[in-house]
Amino acid sequence: MTGVSGGSGGEAWETLRTDVLILGSGGAGLCAALSLSDAPHRPSVVLAVRGLFGKSGCTRMVQGGYNVVLREPDSLQDHFMDTLRGGQWLNDQELAWTLVREAPRRVLELENRAGCFFDRNPDGSVHQKPFAGQSHDRTVHKGDLTGIEIVNRLSEQVAAGDTKVLEEVRAVELLPDRSGQRIVGAVLLDQRRSSFTVVHAQATLLATGGGPTMYRIAAPCHDKSCDGIAMAWRAGATLMDMEMVQFHPTGLMIGPYQITGTVLEEGLRGAGAYLRDGAGERYMERYDPRGERATRDVVSRAGFMEIEAGRGSPDGAVLLDATHLGADVVEQDFRGMVRRCRDVGYDLAREPVPVSPTAHFMMGGVAIDAECRSDLEGLFVAGEDAAGVHGANRLGGNGVAESTVFGGIAGHAIASWVEDRGGNPPSFDPAWVAAVVERTSAPLERGGGGPDLYALRERLRSLMWEDAGLVRSEASLLSAMQGLGALREELGRAGCAPGRVYNLAWMDTLSMESYLDTCDVIVRSALERRESRGAHYRSDYPERDDDTYLCNLTVRRGESRPRRRDVRFTRMRPPGNHSRSLPLP
Repeated sequence: MTGVSGGSGGEAWETLRTDVLILGSGGAGLCAALSLSDAPHRPSVVLAVRGLFGKSGCTRMVQGGYNVVLREPDSLQDHFMDTLRGGQWLNDQELAWTLVREAPRRVLELENRAGCFFDRNPDGSVHQKPFAGQSHDRTVHKGDLTGIEIVNRLSEQVAAGDTKVLEEVRAVELLPDRSGQRIVGAVLLDQRRSSFTVVHAQATLLATGGGPTMYRIAAPCHDKSCDGIAMAWRAGATLMDMEMVQFHPTGLMIGPYQITGTVLEEGLRGAGAYLRDGAGERYMERYDPRGERATRDVVSRAGFMEIEAGRGSPDGAVLLDATHLGADVVEQDFRGMVRRCRDVGYDLAREPVPVSPTAHFMMGGVAIDAECRSDLEGLFVAGEDAAGVHGANRLGGNGVAESTVFGGIAGHAIASWVEDRGGNPPSFDPAWVAAVVERTSAPLERGGGGPDLYALRERLRSLMWEDAGLVRSEASLLSAMQGLGALREELGRAGCAPGRVYNLAWMDTLSMESYLDTCDVIVRSALERRESRGAHYRSDYPERDDDTYLCNLTVRRGESRPRRRDVRFTRMRPPGNHSRSLPLP
């Protein structure tokens, strides 16, 4: 790796050359880095982290656990079928099968190589707990804070190797070669030094995590703003299933604070916790015979509809009640959740706690193949930035499994890809980089005047929640589209106060740009899918329509509307038309 100066007629930047650039240090990025370190020719690797290495990102926030088949009577076929049913048959079946097939190997690797230690049964076997939508108890966990264990151990292993880690740097654009046909790295912004770096690489892995924090109530860490999906969109990659945004049913509600929306993990409902309305009555069986153990899309919409119908609590929530499980059981099995609730004045073990649906996960993202390749040469994608594994709804516990499984697969594929090509990557155009640097710095040049950035952000969050959230219609989505256009025009006039180092307003402006690009594709895709399926619910088309919409929606920049692509039933066909709609109250 060599550092040189670049730039012409404007701000200079540094150029860093490497074989592989990994954007993101969650489960996908870390497993890819470890996989690359095992490659026979050991390519050089730069890993760029928007936050602090090992201390940021969404994998670290995983509470519930990791779905994996370890023993009978569970089977790979059962896990596969649960995943397809949960995804309402929109899943890429080869990706879904890869997930369930490789998850047992990855869990063994996490324990035996990385040093993760998951909870045990009295006989020493790995304990697995129940999650919604699963035919067997298959969720491996470390208490109710599993992600911390996984990320801590993986990051220790990566830090012990020769991967070059860049902390608090933000990718602002993927870097094309001079032909525009291949991705050869990315342009990064160092938040500590307020300087730009071009990382020039043979292969780039997009593993930034999605993070739908553009909704009023949201669960992901707040340094997630769909940057990876937005950059891939701007670079010309094909996106798929973007209408499918998952809401978790039980986000903690404590008023206008950042912690509002933080998830109370699904294992609580798996263990038998109830959901109650404001009057204390259980309501889930009116929506689904599985009750509280229905899939996330059903339970989230049910809670939203109860609140919208005025049957929630006075503070606009429903109630999660685990008291009948016994205080000792709750305090023993859900220590992290008990502490989290106590920190904000609630006693989860002894009283119902107010919760609301909370934006949680992007099932849509960049379309990939079985080796995590996008349709842009040189760009690989893994984890929440990628589409296809989960279809229309993700099962709890399948997310961190996806990240670690496909992160490892991406590492293997990239190592072979880089070895086959050898030498230096194709050159890039310095004038293109200069334009990116100028455009990224523009909010600083406008100063502190213009529309208020944070007022714009609150408008966006309300717009997406009300018009493109859990319940949608043609009228609401057209309203959202109009609102997004107005916000984009106003954001173009918003400026930032002077001062470049750790300028949070500047970072939030860049996040707004990513939000608007991503939201535009979400809304256009939701308008195109005139049915209800999984996480996508249209009140004007409340039934599932397999005849017309048993398809994925794909979209590329410059196309006037999303395209339909038939689902590839490579392993299993859906058993007849068993559509059912969620009843409106």
